[in-house]
Amino acid sequence: MNGSRIAAVGHYQPAKVLTNEDLTGLVDTSDEWIRSRVGIRTRHIAGPDEPVDELAAHAAAKALAAAGLAPADIDLVLVATSTAVDRSPNMAARVAARLGMPQPATMDLNVVCAGFTHALATADHAVRAGGASRVLVVGADKMSEVTDWSDRSTCVLVGDGAGAAVVEAAEESGIGPVLWGSVPEMGNAVRIEGTPPRFAQEGQSVYRWATRQLPPIARRACERAGLEPADLAGVVLHQANLRIIEPLAQKIGAVNAVVARDVTESGNTSAASIPLAFSKLVEQGAVSTGDPVLLFGFGGNLSYAGQVVRCP
Repeated sequence: MNGSRIAAVGHYQPAKVLTNEDLTGLVDTSDEWIRSRVGIRTRHIAGPDEPVDELAAHAAAKALAAAGLAPADIDLVLVATSTAVDRSPNMAARVAARLGMPQPATMDLNVVCAGFTHALATADHAVRAGGASRVLVVGADKMSEVTDWSDRSTCVLVGDGAGAAVVEAAEESGIGPVLWGSVPEMGNAVRIEGTPPRFAQEGQSVYRWATRQLPPIARRACERAGLEPADLAGVVLHQANLRIIEPLAQKIGAVNAVVARDVTESGNTSAASIPLAFSKLVEQGAVSTGDPVLLFGFGGNLSYAGQVVRCP
């Protein structure tokens, strides 16, 4: 086995739906104002008794079931999150315990909105190097817990959820080479900091960076996979803002691709946004087995990571 592939995906969102109309009772805003600026209509919000590891475990269980695997078949668990409350045990260990896994290696990755694509690359590398045979990769965040619900510039953006993928060894690679990096000097443009921690960002700086600097980087990720953007069947960008997603997808040049727009119903779920949106495309049949899809995460830390994958 010289490569790795995504065997299956899964996702989970809390039952509670918060609409734009609901937000008008919290801050001075309107449905029209929110839709015109970020494109979001609804978002799912977890309750106080729904911790991040529970969201992650639900998505992970669905991915395992779709792959036809038992929890004991997994030897490495990677969880991308930036909303873990405790330092130890880490989120991956808690997810493994919830699923009853006997003895997997467990690691968390905090690359905020680009966390899942970083974790997916790490899983690919681990399998290729022989360090793991099957990896559970999860992106999960409870952004509602780090949001100031009196700040209309941020509270209209966020949602909670989780998405997961099972990565396993394969004769032919189904996960393309990653292209990743960051802009450290602009790292403060997106923050979750303070006590209690609160999400904040410099919206215009992030918008300009994403729409101007990221298209050539995303195209290079396609080149590393040996594809032209026009060859893509799907594009799943970090679901930050519809006003970022649509121009970025257009500038990449993926003219034949289905573009994920899950942000409209889920909001910005940080590390969960890409696996959540990707899993929905697969579930809906919008992309088919073997189709090439660009996954491209960006945002927090002003980090980015992207790779072309083949659909399970």
